[in-house]
Amino acid sequence: MLKVLRLKAKMLEDLNSQITFCLVEGGYLEDGKGLSNWDVFTHIPGNIKNNENGDDADDDYHLFLEDAEIAQSLGVNAYRFSISWARILPRGRFGEVNPGGIKFYNKIIDNLLLRGIEPFLTIHHFDLPQELEDRYGAWLSPLMQDDFLLLAETCFKSFGDRVKYWTTINEPNVFAEMSYVRGLYPPAHCSPPFGNCSVGNADIEPLIVVHNMLLAHGKAVKLYRERFQSKQGGSIGLVVQSHMYEPLRDVESDRQAVNRALAFTGGWVLDPLVFGDYPPEMRQYHRSELPRFSSEETEYMKGSIDFIGLNHYSTLYAKDCIHSPCVLGGDHFIRGFTFTTGERDGTLIGEPTGVERFYVVPRGMEKIVDHVSKRYNNMPIYVTENGYCPPLTEAAPNLLHDVNRVHFYNGYLAALARAIRKGADVRGYFAWSLMDNFEWAGGYSSTFGLYYVDRLTMNRTPKLSAKWFQHFLANRSSARFNRQRFVNPTPKSRRVRKSKYIVIATTNANATDV
Repeated sequence: MLKVLRLKAKMLEDLNSQITFCLVEGGYLEDGKGLSNWDVFTHIPGNIKNNENGDDADDDYHLFLEDAEIAQSLGVNAYRFSISWARILPRGRFGEVNPGGIKFYNKIIDNLLLRGIEPFLTIHHFDLPQELEDRYGAWLSPLMQDDFLLLAETCFKSFGDRVKYWTTINEPNVFAEMSYVRGLYPPAHCSPPFGNCSVGNADIEPLIVVHNMLLAHGKAVKLYRERFQSKQGGSIGLVVQSHMYEPLRDVESDRQAVNRALAFTGGWVLDPLVFGDYPPEMRQYHRSELPRFSSEETEYMKGSIDFIGLNHYSTLYAKDCIHSPCVLGGDHFIRGFTFTTGERDGTLIGEPTGVERFYVVPRGMEKIVDHVSKRYNNMPIYVTENGYCPPLTEAAPNLLHDVNRVHFYNGYLAALARAIRKGADVRGYFAWSLMDNFEWAGGYSSTFGLYYVDRLTMNRTPKLSAKWFQHFLANRSSARFNRQRFVNPTPKSRRVRKSKYIVIATTNANATDV
C-alpha cells in the first residue's frame, strides 16, 4: 500500500499502495454486476464472523475518488487493486461483458494516473461468478481455464493501454487451503482431519484446483505476450503467499521439514511458473493424484512470469512428520508431511496478532525474500502484501493509536532492507492495507488498515500508522519529526512531498536506513 525505503545499496522504484476491491468495493448488485460466489456465501448464516457480508464493504464503489485522494495524500506512487470478476463478466462466458463494470474500473485507473499513481492490477482475487460454480464446479473443472482466459483478455483489451503492472491470480495456494482443505471459504469443501464439510476431499481437490489455476495463468500470460505486451509495454506476474519457517527442533529431519513446508506452499505455485513443473520436494513424495503437465503445457508454463508477487505476514516452526508422530493433518501429503506451529516449549515465536498463526516475526521477511530470490534466480520481486492486525481484544481508542502497527512496519521494512542489501531484486512493497475492510471469513473484526472506517458513516479516519507512513514516505527519519504530532492524528489527510528516491510498499523499514 505504500512506498517506502531509500537504501544505500539499491534504489527501489514505484511504491505500491494496496487495496483489493473485492474487500472494499461494495455495490454488490449495482450497475449490472452479477452474483459472485462470495455474495452467496456471505448471506448464509454462520459462514462469516458476526454474520457480516460485503454488500457495502467500505463502499469504495461510490467513494473511490476519496480513497484515491487519501492514497495520494500519503505519498504513494502505486496502488494495487483487484477486479471483481462478476462485475466485468456477470455470467462468465455464458453472458456478455458488463459496460458498467468496464466504466467503473476505467474511472479508477484514469483517476489514479491523473494523481501520478501507477495502477497495479490483480485480475482474480478469490471471487468469481456464482454461475461458474453452479455450472461446472469452477476451479475444480478445466473448463474454468477458458473462462479465466476470457476475463484476462477483456481486461487486457479494456485497461492494458494504461495498466503496466498485472498479476493474474492472487494466492492460489491460500485459495486452495481455505476453500478446499479447511472449507472456510466458498465453496466450503473439506474432509477430516481438516474440517467436517458435507462435501470435499482435502487430499485431492486442492491439487486439482491449483493445477487449473496455474494453467489458466499460463494461458493468460501466453495471450498477453503474443497479442498485447509488445504494444502495451506492461509486465505480468502472479501473487503467492508464504510464511517463513524455522525448525521446531535442532535436528536434520526438522530442517528438511522446513524445506518441504516452503516447497508445499510457495514452491507449489512458483516452481511450475519458473521451471515448468512442481517442486521436486513434492514429486519425491508424490501420489498419483499430483497432476502432471503435458509437454505443450510445460512449454508455455515455464518462464510465465516477469516478476513474483510475494505476500508475507509471519513465520512458523516446522516439525517433521515422516519420522515423528504428528497431529492436525501434518502427516498428510497436502501438508508436506510437516506440522507447523507458532509455539515451542511454551513460548510463542513472536507477538500474537488478531489473526490465527500470524505472529510478529520481522526476521522472517529477510529470510523469505532471500529464499525466494535464491530459488528463482533473483527474479524481480514485489512484496504485494504485508501488514498487521491488532489482537481483537483491543479497544477502539487503541485502534487509532496503533503503535504496534508502526513497530511492525518498522521491523519488517528493516528486515526487507537487509534482504535487498544481500542482493534480492525487490522492486516494490505494498502495505496491507489502506483502510480497514471486509477480511473474508473474519468479516470486519480484523483491522489491517492505516485508516479506520466507521461502519455506519463510512468516514475514513487516519490512524497513527497513517501519519507515520506519510512522514516516512516524505523521506524523514524518526528523529526529524515531532512525535507529538502523531499522538492525536486529525481526520483530514495532508498531501506530502513525494520522495525522489523510492520505494516500496507494505511492511517495514529501519528509520536509520532512510
